[in-house]
Amino acid sequence: MLKYSTGLRDKINGMEGVVKGAIIGAGLTFVDNGASPDSITDSGNGFITNLFAPGDKLFVKGATTAGNNTGLTGQRILTVAAGTITIATALVAAGEAGAAGTVVAVAKGGSLKDVFKDGVIKIYSSSQPDEADDAATGTLLGTVTVASGAFVAGAFDNGLEFENDPLSGEIEKSASEVWSFAAVASGIAGYFVLCGNAADAMAASTVLPRITGTIGTSGADLITGTTSIVSGRTYTIDSFKITLPAYYGA
Repeated sequence: MLKYSTGLRDKINGMEGVVKGAIIGAGLTFVDNGASPDSITDSGNGFITNLFAPGDKLFVKGATTAGNNTGLTGQRILTVAAGTITIATALVAAGEAGAAGTVVAVAKGGSLKDVFKDGVIKIYSSSQPDEADDAATGTLLGTVTVASGAFVAGAFDNGLEFENDPLSGEIEKSASEVWSFAAVASGIAGYFVLCGNAADAMAASTVLPRITGTIGTSGADLITGTTSIVSGRTYTIDSFKITLPAYYGA
């Protein structure tokens, strides 16, 4: 059974969208790259330090060319480097230097997808704890990241992403990512914990967002070919979906 932490339920029920990062000023440049993804550059190399991340919604206001402003719906960021972000082709209407009052910002909302953006999945031995708020039990067998890459809490590198647009009450893993882990211990996988991007030492918490679920070869929340994990081997998750039910109760 999937179990939601108190921290997650509080976020879903009460979180409002907030501006996560912004850059203002003439150091911005809008670049129309023709058939390739368009880009915005920052001479101050501030995109990463201002918490811009791939998949974020980008909002632009105050550009001299009206078509370079995004409007209320925003645009999805494709890639982020310190001095450059890319967005889809043709979203920059015309190349220009940013005016002093140009604002480029990203916002983060309270959706389930946003809460777990750039998070990880931790695989444990033992049985699933009674509550998702409880401290982890058993042995940590591995941490699922993008292509088993190194993960640092608070940074977006190798954190897991869900598809941009939910469908039929579901969010699912990004089709462009490989979700895998290199086992750090041997044991029988018993349950997983989906964690957000913030540091989570897996102690008891009513604040941190988590979803826990069982692991098994059948009849479990996460179905695997084998539950026998061997240290040093790499294991891949091909499909991962979270569905919110249409109704509760009998």
